[in-house]
Amino acid sequence: QLGFLTARRSFRSAPAVPLRATPAMQQMFLDVLPFALTGAQRRALDQIGADLRRDKPMSRLLQGDVGSGKTAVAAAALWFAVADGKQGAIMAPTEILAEQHARALSRLFQPLRHPLQDRPVRVVLLTGSLRAAERRDALAAIADGQADIVVGTHALIQREVTFRNLALAVVDEQHRFGVEQRAALRQRNFADSSHAIQPHMLVMSATPIPRSLALTIYGDLDISVIDEMPSGRIPIKTKWLTATERERAYSFIRRQVQAGRQAFIIYPLVEESEASDARAAVEEHAQLQQVIFPDLQVALLHGRMKAEEKDRVMRSFAAGEIDILVATAVVEVGIDVPNATVILIENADRFGLAQLHQFRGRVGRGEHPSYCILISDAEEGDSVKRLRALETTTDGFALAQIDLELRGPGDFFGTRQSGLPPLRTAQLSDLRTLEEAREAAHKLFTADPDLTLPEHQALAAHVAELWQGAGDIS
Repeated sequence: QLGFLTARRSFRSAPAVPLRATPAMQQMFLDVLPFALTGAQRRALDQIGADLRRDKPMSRLLQGDVGSGKTAVAAAALWFAVADGKQGAIMAPTEILAEQHARALSRLFQPLRHPLQDRPVRVVLLTGSLRAAERRDALAAIADGQADIVVGTHALIQREVTFRNLALAVVDEQHRFGVEQRAALRQRNFADSSHAIQPHMLVMSATPIPRSLALTIYGDLDISVIDEMPSGRIPIKTKWLTATERERAYSFIRRQVQAGRQAFIIYPLVEESEASDARAAVEEHAQLQQVIFPDLQVALLHGRMKAEEKDRVMRSFAAGEIDILVATAVVEVGIDVPNATVILIENADRFGLAQLHQFRGRVGRGEHPSYCILISDAEEGDSVKRLRALETTTDGFALAQIDLELRGPGDFFGTRQSGLPPLRTAQLSDLRTLEEAREAAHKLFTADPDLTLPEHQALAAHVAELWQGAGDIS
């Protein structure tokens, strides 16, 4: 906890540009939203607005369950930057998600005009698959300030990307990025002489995080939680079937398509291998199209496809031209097709609980009842516990706690958080002790932030050792 507080102070010691995040500016944005914010969304936005008005950089985590409306809150925050004549950026882990954010933000901001220049708000997309001419135009618009909101992937943190006046950086699906990438996004403001000025930072996670893990992994961040779902959302019904019951699932999918809906079928692998008996997307797609659903449009999507091809498939699916989308984990986040009402997950025991919950969140985004079908022959162990948990609750925070208990903190996100030290003695289920440690560290840090008092010398050495080599962990 002392290490996190040290990192937090280091980041916040740099100045930030305070934004005029006034109630009037906020209302301008809310007036053009096609829906009303929930109470939880408004609370989060109030917390973010208070941060943005300060001359110290915001460092806040916005977390909420799948479909809770984090993007709308982030869009409102980005509007605060644009309304003040500054730039905002949002970094997403995949091109599909970045492209979707760009389309969604363009729609949201279309009714608004830049208040200082009386022109449309310009949203620019920057990904690795842009053609050379498109990339040059995007980089020029970012550098001269004509790009108000920049949406991109890791391409945003490449050296040639320079913002004119980046005031707010948003990182979506935070657990997909390491802390060095977060820090690199902060350093994009090199177009003027104010190199020391930091942008405000908002990181988002649709993987609900137990408070104990948030205190440990995100100890340098303030946390806003959206714990309320928008009104009218119908809970997704989840059913676990065995492989022998697969035909029942196919019949149900056919009935949904005949009713005008669409479906996902998810596989753990792209192609079959001798080392695995798990079903694979490429071979199963051919079987599904030629044998099971020959009269329907069945498309394939996986991570090895070229970006242009993936985008074409997703656009066709979103437009309703594809009935069934066969895919791998590439659709875990960010796919928003309100007409999709059923997702079938093959070899569901091969996926973690948080990932399964994310898959389930690809449906239930429209007005129609939606369904998640799990196919697995698991009979014992943690796999059964995960699948039973998913069947019995749609609460992402409850599932996150179960996942933490089953898998442990090291595997909770599936990828190591770059720059984090190993947990030597922490028991993450012991929330009370973690909170007491946090409180004790805060009191000590307030009294002696540099740990220079004689009685703190050994502690200072331990903190330095703990974070040695971690780099900019903020």
